[in-house]
Amino acid sequence: MGLPINWKILLIDDDEDIRDIMTVTLKDAGYSVICAPDGHTGLMLATREEPQIIITDIRMPGLTGLEVLEKIKKIKPETEVIVTTGFGDIEKAVKALQYDASDFISKPIDDAALHMALKRAKQRYVDKKQLSDYTTLLENENLKTSSELVKNVNFQSSLIENSMDGILGCDENDIIVTYNRSMEKLLGYPKVRVLKKMTVKAFFKPEWFSKLKDDLAGSDFGGKNRLFLYETSMFSLEKKDIPVQISGFILSRDRVQNYMVLFISDLRDLRILEQEVTDQAKLLHREKMISLGRLAASMVHEINNPLSGILNYVRLMIRISGKTSNLKSGLKSALTPDQRQNQANKFNSYLEIIESETQRCSELVSGLLKFSRKTKLEQKNIDVTELIQHSLLLCSHKLELSNIVLKVRYDSDIPHVYGDFNQLEQCIINLIFNAIDAMENGGVLEIRTGFNSEEKLVFISIKDNGKGISKEDLNFIFEPFFTTKNEGYGVGLGLSSAYGIIEKHKGTIVVESILDLGSEFIIKLPPVKKDF
Repeated sequence: MGLPINWKILLIDDDEDIRDIMTVTLKDAGYSVICAPDGHTGLMLATREEPQIIITDIRMPGLTGLEVLEKIKKIKPETEVIVTTGFGDIEKAVKALQYDASDFISKPIDDAALHMALKRAKQRYVDKKQLSDYTTLLENENLKTSSELVKNVNFQSSLIENSMDGILGCDENDIIVTYNRSMEKLLGYPKVRVLKKMTVKAFFKPEWFSKLKDDLAGSDFGGKNRLFLYETSMFSLEKKDIPVQISGFILSRDRVQNYMVLFISDLRDLRILEQEVTDQAKLLHREKMISLGRLAASMVHEINNPLSGILNYVRLMIRISGKTSNLKSGLKSALTPDQRQNQANKFNSYLEIIESETQRCSELVSGLLKFSRKTKLEQKNIDVTELIQHSLLLCSHKLELSNIVLKVRYDSDIPHVYGDFNQLEQCIINLIFNAIDAMENGGVLEIRTGFNSEEKLVFISIKDNGKGISKEDLNFIFEPFFTTKNEGYGVGLGLSSAYGIIEKHKGTIVVESILDLGSEFIIKLPPVKKDF
């Protein structure tokens, strides 16, 4: 059997700089590289060029990385796919592994992590290719009996033993005749205790095994007599449930279905990763709720002021209305036309004030509700000035209570940016709250927006003259759970989530700080191309 000598890699990413850098890295390592700027082009090249390995970004316009993975696995299931992810895309990375991706790498991509992922992908490809070729060999030889099949499988024991996946085979009576080293590691049963002595059903609850056999006989999981990426659980030696993913098939000889082969992957690490994603989402939501609580506390006073004004004007209008009714019902002096007009003007002016103050309350409450909701990602063109103004609307009273002087300078000609308004607003509010916390005795908060024509990027600067950040802490401020605040002011995810949000929008966030003099956070985002 001829294994591939020249490894060919298809690289799919909509970021030209990433494609260029990774191409150089991969070619230096001896790989042949093909590049595609989007998922549709990638699928076309995958079919035409037949690479053994595909590296694809998860988040791309048009066809996403997950959709590319799913389609590739249907067209060429032997192809190994590695996905690259940004901060905050771990949930999608987990789903990619469930779709049989060989690995995922977090951005920015480290060379060591890249080469380790490629090493695993190559091993998986070789294992599957050898097993596929060997299965074809068995079918061509038209083996007659299970003993002859076992003899040939033993002949290829090194191939099976060294597979990264567990391989389990059983005869027509479900007696196990193939059981490799990975299965020993997975279940804890030694081979001498299993081979020709145990049935495969001993590793499953009766209902699990019955369902597996029914689904294998059906066509819902890869076709009749086949399973593809089928998830269930098995028993270990200690009688613990082990979540697994199974691909398998039935070998038929002389029209008799007499041999079942299962390729089994351990899902325990994946389940731990899924739980970490869930826990991370809960912690991020907790951080958001802490910010919401602080917003709401300051908003009580902000809403109370217009409500007091509305109440006073309504009472005044009731008094004027009462006087008018008394005059009409029998008092000697009647209102002159000028007096009636004057009262009408007062009524109109009071109504305008009531409308304005009511609208102000409505906007404050709507802003709080929008900030508090768990919303789906909604990408659209965003006016940066509107984004800052809406964020400041929610923070304005908190700034006043903290004795903060606000200075805002908008560039009048800023291109729009593309992204999720609510997420970017959450990022801005986190940075404003951090600035407020840094100025314990009041201070000056400066917010600037503009467009850097050299970098071709929109920027948002949030600068305070607070206590600053030490050089030691600057290296860690964007790490999850790192915080210099007192308990009750967050769990150390504010800056981490802000970093993730900006990275998800293909931007950057940097900080410049001098201890005891203040800090400046600068967000840089790519403009909408048609605006630029």
